[in-house]
Amino acid sequence: QVQLVESGGGLVQAGGSLRLSCTASGLTFSNYHMGWFRQAPGNEREFVAVMSWSGGSTDYTDSVKGRFTISRDNAKNTVYLQMNSLKLQDTSIYYCAAGSSWPTFRAARVNFWGQGTQVTVSS
Repeated sequence: QVQLVESGGGLVQAGGSLRLSCTASGLTFSNYHMGWFRQAPGNEREFVAVMSWSGGSTDYTDSVKGRFTISRDNAKNTVYLQMNSLKLQDTSIYYCAAGSSWPTFRAARVNFWGQGTQVTVSS
C-alpha cells in the first residue's frame, strides 16, 4: 500500500530553520505532484507548497513565499520542505501529500496523505 512518511519536525525558536522530509513508497513517485499542507489546532488544513512531478513548477501560499522552499529527489522518492525564518504562526502539524491533479492540489484534492509531523515555533 501507499505510504508517505514525514520526518524532520520539532521545536525551534522563532527565526530558526527546519527541513521536513517525506519519503514515499508503494507508488510511482515521479508520476505525482508532491506537496505540503499544515493544520493548526482549531483551524482547517491549509495548503503550503507543491512541486510538480517533474520539479519544473512550484506553487506556494503567500504567507511562506520567500521563506519556505520545496524540492524533490525522484531517485529517493522524497520531497523536502526547507523552512527558514520561522514564525510563531508557522506552528502546525505539517502533512505531506501526493496528487495527480495540478489544478486541484491547492484545494487538498490529493490522492494520498502522510500522517503528519509537528512543527512548533517558540518565542
